[in-house]
Amino acid sequence: MTTTTVAPSHNRLLTRFAAIGPYLRNKKSSEGKYFFDSLSVCVDAKKSPEEREFWGWWLELTSHEDGFLYVYHFGRYDESGEWVSEAVPTKHQEEVVSTLNSFYAKLTTLLTTDFSLSVMAHQDLQETILE
Repeated sequence: MTTTTVAPSHNRLLTRFAAIGPYLRNKKSSEGKYFFDSLSVCVDAKKSPEEREFWGWWLELTSHEDGFLYVYHFGRYDESGEWVSEAVPTKHQEEVVSTLNSFYAKLTTLLTTDFSLSVMAHQDLQETILE
């Protein structure tokens, strides 16, 4: 007797991804493609909230056969609400990388343990050098 793993529905995944924390961006996600990010460190807290920029990361997760492929980037979330691929200053690298590692551990546990799905780096992922 063979067992087949039924992939979770898009809505179920959205619900479970949202439960991980404030990383999921629903408006930038669609069925089979999910967008996560983290505004890890404020660039200048003296600016008004609507003008603030942040150092952080974003990760795109795409469904693939029996699991997901991911690619991530580091950079600056600008005041217009867009991510700009940019070197993170040395003094903020540890915190930015720490938030990505924490999120990634939760994401992979959810997908591999709860749904028996694989999680692999996309072949185009290039290690980003932080400065």
